[in-house]
Amino acid sequence: MSTSNRFHFLDSLRGFAIAGILLVNAADLMCLGHDVPVRPFQTIPLAENVLNFLVATRFVPIFSFMFGMSMGFVIDSAVRRGEAGWKILLRRLAALLVIGLLHSILYPGEILRDYAVVGAILLPFVLKVPRSVRLVLGLLATVGAYAFTGGGELSLPGLFLLGSAAQAYGLPARLEHADRRIGAATLVFAAASAAAIPWQAAEGGDPRFFTAGGVAGGLMACLYVCLLALLWRTPVRRALSAGFEPLGRMALTCYVTASFVMVPAGVLLDSRSTQDVIPGLIVAAAVLPLQWAFCRLWLSRFAYGPLEWVWRCITWWRWIPLQRPQSKRLDPVSSAPTTTDGIA
Repeated sequence: MSTSNRFHFLDSLRGFAIAGILLVNAADLMCLGHDVPVRPFQTIPLAENVLNFLVATRFVPIFSFMFGMSMGFVIDSAVRRGEAGWKILLRRLAALLVIGLLHSILYPGEILRDYAVVGAILLPFVLKVPRSVRLVLGLLATVGAYAFTGGGELSLPGLFLLGSAAQAYGLPARLEHADRRIGAATLVFAAASAAAIPWQAAEGGDPRFFTAGGVAGGLMACLYVCLLALLWRTPVRRALSAGFEPLGRMALTCYVTASFVMVPAGVLLDSRSTQDVIPGLIVAAAVLPLQWAFCRLWLSRFAYGPLEWVWRCITWWRWIPLQRPQSKRLDPVSSAPTTTDGIA
């Protein structure tokens, strides 16, 4: 994939997902309500309801699906370079596991370890199994995971396989240039989401912990992707790219560094003794623009984010230049180098 063929929509979609994930993770990072006794049948505040119905369980599936895509991109890149795809991808996953283990010291609930382990288990499938078989297996595994557990960690194998199959079938290019088929899919997922929301509402509570919430979240995740792809074909594209692409290109850095702000903030605000989600959302809402400004500034001088660069060097087991050429420092987005780094 040359620089001119870079899928900027995927970068923006990854940034969109990482922003949503931070809003969801804020409560866990800040240990919200850990010291508050559980009171059944209590009224759920408006802010928490907004999170439950628009954010929670809606963004991690996007990220997981894109991680499967990234596995396909790395293998294709290894083949073009004449290198063994299994060795490159296994080293990439091993590096991600180490990053995840280190990050878990600060945030025990982090998911990078699971991504690395599940990715390694699925490596033979991604390398050797035809894309049509991966698509069928991915669909079956994903539907099964959502039907029995509402998604969660058990959905990772299916979503990884679906992502790798979608990459092989050329979905990234189709999303970059959304057509009527994306429009039709939008209508289907909108109707399915509308049907699932009342089911989630009947169950109540945090959607991450029951089937209805997970199913509604998975359907809305698909809807979000389709809607963004359609908006990408309009003048709104410039705003989406400016707002989310810097975050997406440094998603791994943003994901990890957010913990160094959110965890201490939880201690300072004594979040363990309250169940109010608003302080955590305020902190997250402050972190995101700061990360955006940092990413924008960093990418104006460097080709990759700090952790993305380390990850890339380990993946290819060679020193990769970090600093951008002087001639490409004016626009860090349009002159982005070809890369699949950024977790997904």
